[in-house]
Amino acid sequence: MNQDKSSLTAGKNGPVLLQDIRLIEKLTGLVRERIPERIVFSKGSGAHGYFRVYMPMSDFTKAAFLQNTDRKTPVFVRFSTMTGSKGSADTLRDIRGFDVKFYTTEGNCDLLSISLPVFFIRDAIGFPDLIHAIKPSPHTNITEPGRFWKYISETPETIHAIIWLFSDRGTLKSYRHMEGFGINTYVWVNSSGQRQLVRYHWKPMQGVKSISRQEAEFLAGFDPDAAARDLCDSLERDELTEFELSVQMIPYEKMNRYDFNPLDATKLWPEKIVPQMKVGKLTLNKSTENYFEEVEKAAFLQANIVPGIEFSFDLLLQGGIIASLDAERHRLGTDFAQFPINQTKYPINLEISHQSYTIPIDVEGKIERCQESHADDFSQAGDSYRSMTPREQDTLINNIMDNLMFVDDKIQKKVVSYFMNADDEFGAKITRGLDF
Repeated sequence: MNQDKSSLTAGKNGPVLLQDIRLIEKLTGLVRERIPERIVFSKGSGAHGYFRVYMPMSDFTKAAFLQNTDRKTPVFVRFSTMTGSKGSADTLRDIRGFDVKFYTTEGNCDLLSISLPVFFIRDAIGFPDLIHAIKPSPHTNITEPGRFWKYISETPETIHAIIWLFSDRGTLKSYRHMEGFGINTYVWVNSSGQRQLVRYHWKPMQGVKSISRQEAEFLAGFDPDAAARDLCDSLERDELTEFELSVQMIPYEKMNRYDFNPLDATKLWPEKIVPQMKVGKLTLNKSTENYFEEVEKAAFLQANIVPGIEFSFDLLLQGGIIASLDAERHRLGTDFAQFPINQTKYPINLEISHQSYTIPIDVEGKIERCQESHADDFSQAGDSYRSMTPREQDTLINNIMDNLMFVDDKIQKKVVSYFMNADDEFGAKITRGLDF
């Protein structure tokens, strides 16, 4: 057998490997071709499409992509699960991510949403503690319900999200039938300088569908990629997936007139008080060609806004702006914005684009964290429970008991006391089910 003379030469102890550039390049390429997994929302699927507004939004925002009803703004969308690793099942009980990148004429605008209308916490300073609670144990690398419920027992503001998570909305097998809620509060500003607090809401035009806990558990073993497969297969069949975008708006000067804090991600904006306005339609019509280059390298940043959209003082949003940018730098490197999936598609005036990220605010006095002024963690949770049908209530209670029954008694009693504060009947049924 002939040896490649450029690679091998004889030595005292046999053949010696010399500098084979092709070999080194191939092996080092293999070692470096993967990037760090996202801390949250690590398993995802993507699709391309476009967005078109129903009518000009000039009364509320000067954002260019929300004005022209004839323009199709290109978009890339990434759906994901929040807590599981890349190898986890799509159908497990979890929050789902629904992130949209608008490639506008003024720069990229990223809208990050989740599948539940509220989040666990209102202040980003608690986010690391939440993530540590929902991730596997650092001792065993096994997911332990006790760790999660201990955190819930120490954080009453999570109860509203728990009610949504343990309903059947926490289990689904199709991203195409999932709602998306922008739980962060942004600000829209028009050309006259008038400002509106705004929250976003995506609704699937194919209808909202979820599955039971039992079906979710079956699919986790039978087809753990059920949601990804459903999205890919539908696009291969040339089926359009469409979502309607609506917004809720509160005039900036009226933000303190409500019995809830509009900047609190654990709170809904009740539609009977703050109605939704339809804005436009998102159409997904093209699957990805290179998963790694498009889905894995996609960076969605809450800092990506355009003129006409500003940040609010939402404490979860403020932390997310910092954390998401730092996370992508760590995961993808400092030049991640140059990856094709993250590049803008139009020439951008960098001076204007940069100014859009900066809101000049005069601050006097001492800035410090303080207690939430509307720290009622249970009223809206009770309203959400009572808005369910009797069958939905029974499903919620059964799902909670199934997950909570083997947790320490002290933790159970503390959590149940929160459920009692939300609704007496709700708490009483769980109490009986756990046989206190």
